[in-house]
Amino acid sequence: MPDTSSYNGLSLTPTMGWDNWNAFGCSVSEDLLLETAHSLVSLGLRDLGYTTVVLDDCWSSGRNETGHLVPDSDKFPNGMLHVANQLHALGLKFGMYSSAGAYTCGRYPGSLGHEELDAQTFAAWGVDYLKYDNCYNEGQSGTPALSFARYAAMARALSATGRDIVYGICNWGDDNPFDWAQTISNSWRMSGDIYDSFQRPDSRCPCTETPCDWPGYHCSVMNILNKMAPIQSRSQPGAFNDMDMLEVGNGGQSDSEYLTHISMWALLSSPLLIGTNIATLSPRSLSLLSNPAILALNQDPSGTAGVRKWRHQVPDVDADGQGEVALWTRELANGDTAVALLNAGNGSRVMRAGLGDVFLDQATAGAYEAPAELSQAWDVFDLWANRMSDEEAAAVIAGNSSEVAADSKTRYNATALPYADGLAANHSALVGQWVGRVQPGGSWEARIERHSVGVYRFRVADGGERDEL
Repeated sequence: MPDTSSYNGLSLTPTMGWDNWNAFGCSVSEDLLLETAHSLVSLGLRDLGYTTVVLDDCWSSGRNETGHLVPDSDKFPNGMLHVANQLHALGLKFGMYSSAGAYTCGRYPGSLGHEELDAQTFAAWGVDYLKYDNCYNEGQSGTPALSFARYAAMARALSATGRDIVYGICNWGDDNPFDWAQTISNSWRMSGDIYDSFQRPDSRCPCTETPCDWPGYHCSVMNILNKMAPIQSRSQPGAFNDMDMLEVGNGGQSDSEYLTHISMWALLSSPLLIGTNIATLSPRSLSLLSNPAILALNQDPSGTAGVRKWRHQVPDVDADGQGEVALWTRELANGDTAVALLNAGNGSRVMRAGLGDVFLDQATAGAYEAPAELSQAWDVFDLWANRMSDEEAAAVIAGNSSEVAADSKTRYNATALPYADGLAANHSALVGQWVGRVQPGGSWEARIERHSVGVYRFRVADGGERDEL
């Protein structure tokens, strides 16, 4: 059944939350996690769905005489269960980190060979999510079967605890996890580690297409995005291609580039883990992370991922020598279709999405008659038109605008009304702003700025008249 496809019944939509690694690395502590948790609540991010606070590497001081992992007492003086209890009291979840190796990537004890004991420890600590890395794997990789066996050991151990723990494999795309991880995990990293760049090539991330023999790291947003195109069909409810953490707010990209980053991660049903310092978020960054209409794509009950219908190289390249445009689409659970016009060229341009391309799959499905989608009119809703203004975002940050009105078009409370229910009710914050109509056989046209994306929700026109904008 589509609604029970997860191997453990968990995470039927992608995990959302925060991870300390991109912004803080090994500088972790109890205070950092709990202060961030309070900021997630006060900024409305928890109520948008960012509910999992993930403690990444460097938290351990080793193993004790019984073999149990021990937290660093300087960083976590009250222990991990205390952290979990504090997070749970705030309506948040506790994410933990380990590695399917002898050591973690930070050279702390890993869980290879200790899966049952460590899973029991994590469960006793109230852990709700495990990020499971790939460093120091002692050669137990190189074929899909080797990697599967190593990661399946922890899947079994987590299940045996009896506690609901979402399982996120972080093996960087090694051994093509998108071919085997669906039956043992809730997500798997499909590429090397991201870094805060829109499309700068880097020798440490040598692959530009999937499959990839050496995923590496220092992979740009566009590098990871384009490697998703061949494998998007592997995503399903409860089991998602993980494109790595969000860089929004870390300063290495422009506003339009970050807008593209979060839009495409949402369209492709990647887990959305904020990777910046929440305490220093700018109004612009908060508004990017807080767009309900984009987050509703990520949390759509379909659990599917966008399809790249076409990609063309363009002559106006930037300093990195990159320049391309693309059309991505995604079928949504309620019959709507998401459309993204992506401009990675070095100048703004008018782009078009013809219905023949948007509904290419329906038109080439082998039916003996043309699909209904091509003979229908479609209302078009812009999913960024209601982006929270800098002034409103600044008021939220200052604590002067904590309440979210039920009819707000810029903010949303998914704790009060889950995304599936809000979509069923056609909540305006999730649907976006109506900007036009495409007639049967026609196309949608929009000017897309440099390094940006236009994201739209196409909905079958109801036949009534609408006021022209």
